[in-house]
Amino acid sequence: MALKYLFPYLLFFILFFTIFNAYGQADNPYARNIGFGIKGGISLSNLSAGSSGGNPVNSGYSSFLAPDAALFTEIKISGLLSVAPTLEYSSQGGMKNGMQAFPTPAQAVRYFPDGTAPKYIYANFKNKISLNYLMLPILIKLNWNFEYLPLRVYIDGGPFASYLVNAKQASTGSGQIYEDQAGKQPFPIPPQSFDHTMDLKGQLQTLNYGVEGNIGMAVKLDRIDATFIFIEIGGNYGLRNIQKDPSNGKNNTGAAVASIGYSYWF
Repeated sequence: MALKYLFPYLLFFILFFTIFNAYGQADNPYARNIGFGIKGGISLSNLSAGSSGGNPVNSGYSSFLAPDAALFTEIKISGLLSVAPTLEYSSQGGMKNGMQAFPTPAQAVRYFPDGTAPKYIYANFKNKISLNYLMLPILIKLNWNFEYLPLRVYIDGGPFASYLVNAKQASTGSGQIYEDQAGKQPFPIPPQSFDHTMDLKGQLQTLNYGVEGNIGMAVKLDRIDATFIFIEIGGNYGLRNIQKDPSNGKNNTGAAVASIGYSYWF
C-alpha cells in the first residue's frame, strides 16, 4: 500500500490509542508537570554524500562510535503530550581506511605533461573527520503510562539547530601514491607519510539544522512520580550541506544514538 494511503490509517490509530490511553489514566495522572534530566551514551555517526557521490573525496565514508550527552527540561502539556527543549553535545563525522582519493597537490602536477594532471590521486591511509556540535532540539513527546506498572513508553521528534564547536581532519599512515584507484600506476617517488592533522572549521558551515527523533522506556523509582531512569534509541540528521564551498563536495551529518538517562519531576 502506498504511504499516502497508509498515513491516514496510522494517524487514526495513534489518535485512537492516545484518547483511549488518556481515559485509562484519568484517575491517576502524573501529577508533576516540569522535569529536568540528563542523558548520555554513544552515537554511530556518518557523513552522507547524497547526490554528490561523484566526488571521490567527500564520498565513501564509514561510521565510527563517538560520545553523545544532553541536558533537557520536559514540560507536560497533558497526560500524554509534553515538549522537551534540549541542549545536546554531539560528536559526528566519518572515516575512511584504505585506498582513497585526495586532490592532486601542486608539487605533483610537474609529473604530468601540461594540462594532463588528474584532479585526484590515490593512496592507502587512514582518514578521520571529527565534528563536534552543540545542538538545540525542540522535541514533542508522546508518553504512554501503565496504570499498574512503574513504566512509561515514549516517542519524540522535532527540529534542531546546531553550532559547530570544532572540526578537524586527522590522517595517519604512509605508503605509495598512485595515479589510479586500483593502485596499478605508482608515482615515481618514494612512499610518503600521511600523518597530518588539519583544522576544518573555517571550511564548514558554523550553523546547521535538521531533525531528531527517539523512542524510549522510563522506569519510575518512587511512588510519587518524581524520579525516573530511562533508556532510548534514536537519531538525528542535518539537512544543510556542511561545506561552505560546494567545490569541496556536499555532505550531510547524521548519527544513530543510544542513551541512558535520569530525570526528576517537580
